[in-house]
Amino acid sequence: MTRKNQTVISEFVLLGLPIDSDQRDLFYALFLTMYVTTVLGNLLIIILIRLDSHLHMPMYLFLSNLSFSDLCFSSVTMPKLLQNMQSQVPSIPYAGCLTQMYFFLFFGDLESFLLVAMAYDRFVAICFPLHYTTIMSPKLCLSLVVLSWVLTMFHAMLHTLLMARLWFCEDNKVPHFFCDLSALLKLACSDTRVNELVIFIMGGLVVIIPFLLIIMSYARIVSSILKVPSARGIHKAFSTCGSHLSVVSLFYGTIIGLYLCPSANNSTVKKTVMAMMYTVVTPMLNPFIYSLRNRDMKGALGRVFCRKKIIFSA
Repeated sequence: MTRKNQTVISEFVLLGLPIDSDQRDLFYALFLTMYVTTVLGNLLIIILIRLDSHLHMPMYLFLSNLSFSDLCFSSVTMPKLLQNMQSQVPSIPYAGCLTQMYFFLFFGDLESFLLVAMAYDRFVAICFPLHYTTIMSPKLCLSLVVLSWVLTMFHAMLHTLLMARLWFCEDNKVPHFFCDLSALLKLACSDTRVNELVIFIMGGLVVIIPFLLIIMSYARIVSSILKVPSARGIHKAFSTCGSHLSVVSLFYGTIIGLYLCPSANNSTVKKTVMAMMYTVVTPMLNPFIYSLRNRDMKGALGRVFCRKKIIFSA
């Protein structure tokens, strides 16, 4: 198609969620509650780790970064979704759409890499407990966090720059509640083969490889436990890894089902609901999973509140 038949798109219309008008207020209140819960829950974890010296360990350095990533990941889409639910024309500027896409990819990828770092930490803690402090040195932990941030920054920038070079036709209606990469590619008039090739290659690097590394870590953990089976060892392993495995299952399960194992039966509504799972539900549940299943987090919460109570009563 020639450029003269193309239109310079100044904004996109986000069609959002297929909600009836009489149920819009109910869903608005629900999503607002979920977003506030996500923000407060992840902020609480970050503050607890910051204030309690007992949590100044590698695992909780990764957890604080994961909570920050969850908070930002949800904030990339939820405020705009809530705004559009109250708007007659749920539009987003072209530049705003690319910006949203960049930060969506950035914080989504960051969570993937942080989950790998946390799996490696659990592997070292269970398989090499006597060498844990030596292996998981502050320098290595900081390097893993910095590497995660740098890799995700370049990956998100690559997709954003490739998207910025495309031309779009008159159809500017995005059948989603945010500027999803695959949804935008379907609206493009220009050749998207390079974009699709990069998605295929980079998708393996930021989703498949991290997922396989996590599986390998837990396979080694299970193998180590089975070598010397004991009720105490099994309980310790499950208490140490249970919360992390729950988060991994929620996060990767929906992403793999949505993007890497697409089905012809996946309607737009089904895809939108599945996207809601890892963009909205997972960041909200993570604080509950880590706080309710983690003895250290519950202990830190009690110590911080007791400390504040003593200060106010003095």
